[in-house]
Amino acid sequence: MAFGSFENSGSSQPMAEINTTPLVDVMLVLLVIFIITAPLFHEALPIDLPRVDASRLDDPPQVLSVAIDAAGDVFIDGQAVERSEMAARFVAINAGGGQPELHLRADRGTRYERVTEVLADAQRAGLVKIAFVTEPTP
Repeated sequence: MAFGSFENSGSSQPMAEINTTPLVDVMLVLLVIFIITAPLFHEALPIDLPRVDASRLDDPPQVLSVAIDAAGDVFIDGQAVERSEMAARFVAINAGGGQPELHLRADRGTRYERVTEVLADAQRAGLVKIAFVTEPTP
């Protein structure tokens, strides 16, 4: 029995390449089977859940916007503040009830030292939810 060709060249060596056609056929059949059966996996079971009279809490968190410009000036909710006043405002806002979120925006040219001063004052006032706001790259 000859492998590889119908010629009688006298070479009796078997073909060395792997025949990938059956493998591709099996993969295509499996792909079609999964495409057909995948929507059937999403069928939900009917479950009778208990009913309760609880109200939803829709209190949005209080957001405190802090911005630092390139000169190092600090703005809280759009108003310029000094460093001594900033710490007192952080304490007053945190004492108002709830846990406010501090959204910090700093100019690219702002000194790192100024940013750490603001973060340290916020930490001393008890603000723990701090987010850094950035601009997406175009």
